Amino acid sequence: MATCASAPCSARPAPPKTARPTAWPARWGRLLADSDWMVLTGGGPGIMTAVVEGAGPEASFGVSIVLPFEPGGAEHAALFDGKNINFRYFFSRKLTLTKESSGYVVFPGGFGTLDETMELLTLMQTGKAPPSPVVLFEPPGDAYWRSWRHYVEVELLDGGLISPVDLDIVHITSDPIEAVAYVRDFYRVFHSIRHVGNKLYIRLNTDVSDEALDTLNAEFGDLLTRGTIERAEAAAVEVEDNDIPDLPRLRLRFNNAAHGRLHVLVQRLGQLA
Repeated sequence: MATCASAPCSARPAPPKTARPTAWPARWGRLLADSDWMVLTGGGPGIMTAVVEGAGPEASFGVSIVLPFEPGGAEHAALFDGKNINFRYFFSRKLTLTKESSGYVVFPGGFGTLDETMELLTLMQTGKAPPSPVVLFEPPGDAYWRSWRHYVEVELLDGGLISPVDLDIVHITSDPIEAVAYVRDFYRVFHSIRHVGNKLYIRLNTDVSDEALDTLNAEFGDLLTRGTIERAEAAAVEVEDNDIPDLPRLRLRFNNAAHGRLHVLVQRLGQLA
């Protein structure tokens, strides 16, 4: 299990009339574990427990926080086979969720879930976190995330407070198979990025064709301050750090105000493979 996806969601058990089924997060957890991914949850009850039960303790980590309505004790810790950490502060818990995850599937939740989601999107929008797949999952018949998107479009986008491309950072679905495929396919070609001086290196799991490179230059010229997107060897500092120097790379002089578009470029890499 080399890669981890986190699943932010609510710790509160919902009232009977608004209860959202836990079969969907359990199925997502199982599908992700079957794809050789780990799942990292907030370590709480409800949806978080369902994800862990689906993935199994061998493929799960928990990052819990001390709250009056979250369970504790040996019985709950046993869900994670000992792989559970308790935090006192939200900021350190959120840092761990973000730092240790390569993808995110967010289920409906309360203030805490929305706080984690908006901070994650802010980090990606501003380039403080690397491009990663973000799936907003709502059960069939539930409009939780579509309602959220409507609010964001009306109040933020129409008000000029975000750019249209910022919404391309997220993908909304009600299909667990689609959710897992979106996370997994994000890394079909893309591996990671590293800034070196005024250049951005995009490390790839597999090289791109000449035709794909021409397409990237035609479609993403707005990402460049000058020059073109080109193949490159590892930068000297990457070699010195032994920072996966053998992977193929693309190099560009990146416009640092275009991180939403960079997210789109990463997805395009997978489509062109």
